[in-house]
Amino acid sequence: MMPPAVDNAVDLSWAGPVDLPLHGEADVQAACGVMHVHGRRRGAPTRLGFDYCTLVARELARVGALAVHLAGARGLRLTRVSTSVAEAALLSVSQYLAAASAGEEPGRPGEGPPFVSAEGVRFELETLDTEVWQSFWTELGVPDAAIRDGWPPFVRRFATAVCALPGELRARTGTLPLQSIMDTAAATGMSLVRVADRPLTDVPAFTVTQLLVQRPPAASDGTMPLAGLRVLESARRVQGPLAGHLLRLLGASVLRIEPPGGDLARGEAPLAAGVSARFHALNHGKELVEIDLNTPAGRRTVLDIAVDADVFLHNWAPDRAAARGLDFSDLARRAPGLIYAHASGWGNALGPRPPVGTDYMAQAHSGFTSPTLMTVVDVFGGIVSAHGVVAGLLRRQKTGGGQLVESSLLSAAAQLNSQAQASVSAPSTPVCDDLRALAADPRFDRALSWDGCVLPRSPWRFS
Repeated sequence: MMPPAVDNAVDLSWAGPVDLPLHGEADVQAACGVMHVHGRRRGAPTRLGFDYCTLVARELARVGALAVHLAGARGLRLTRVSTSVAEAALLSVSQYLAAASAGEEPGRPGEGPPFVSAEGVRFELETLDTEVWQSFWTELGVPDAAIRDGWPPFVRRFATAVCALPGELRARTGTLPLQSIMDTAAATGMSLVRVADRPLTDVPAFTVTQLLVQRPPAASDGTMPLAGLRVLESARRVQGPLAGHLLRLLGASVLRIEPPGGDLARGEAPLAAGVSARFHALNHGKELVEIDLNTPAGRRTVLDIAVDADVFLHNWAPDRAAARGLDFSDLARRAPGLIYAHASGWGNALGPRPPVGTDYMAQAHSGFTSPTLMTVVDVFGGIVSAHGVVAGLLRRQKTGGGQLVESSLLSAAAQLNSQAQASVSAPSTPVCDDLRALAADPRFDRALSWDGCVLPRSPWRFS
């Protein structure tokens, strides 16, 4: 049985260019490393509790279909696009695959968060600051050794999908009432959200709002749907950079803004092609410019560059754009017709001062269908953001007007919750238990490439 069709311009299959007999979600999760990454925390490949790869493939198919329609509106002779569930799965594990092929060992198994209070309430913690981590646990009375040993697996869980925390951390929260833990979190700067009892489902994936300024659509050039279009990207971690990566794979040129000295993530081990393998998986092929966005000179530089851009994409904190004088109205005045895309953590759902918006926090607050340390919401959020940008470009092509595109990790989690289904069949193909073996398997050659590490090829083929 084939995956459900999403558009008559799309060919969607299970295996695509992967030379394996894949006939359903279970086969894809098993063969393409998803079970392996999700199961790392337990020490054995484990199936995600819903048909995640199929949902990712359908979202990629929707983006591809819109790209075909955009190509037609731009005068390009593209009429069909093909993709597959296997390619969606490989995109989902791209960072883990790149790191494994560059020699990384993920670390020992361990469940990690969420934590549990004395009342039995489950909650998720988040900070990207080691001093906040230290202060929070010190205030709770946890021994220094446990605090020190807990930080590396906690901060690296995004990269490794494991989080073997010292037992003292969970044991301590289990003795304290939730309100006491929340008060300590507020006092030390630690973000905390409760794990919702029911899945959140009623948040739109993205919104596209027409701006008042006008500019004639960009002329077509080339044979890819976004050929000749220019994207200016200022984003960190996964969601935003993945969105920019997908727009590049659709044919756009992407200029990435990084702070002076470059993004710190470039240096995270393991390295491949002179840069972090995980960073490389999301950012190869992009051009780079270093700008201090917090200075007047940096602001002027961005405004000057944006004049020639078609898309400005960022995933800054809620108040950062206005503080920098670089919100959508600031850029629209200089660049009429710009697609201004904000890929946030929470959208407007949690007010102007929300908790840190990361994958696991969005999972917790949304009552996620199948909690995991694999960054499934980050990946889906990046695809949703790219989807919104292509929708904005198509609308601009028809109207000439600039567009504001807003999406969030919370909206991505809600979309996954709303579409989640679990097929019951067992895999009929061997289960991958080593991403390095997958990377070297010739049956994946047409879906993977080598550039210092193994990288998935574009999940779309246009004709």
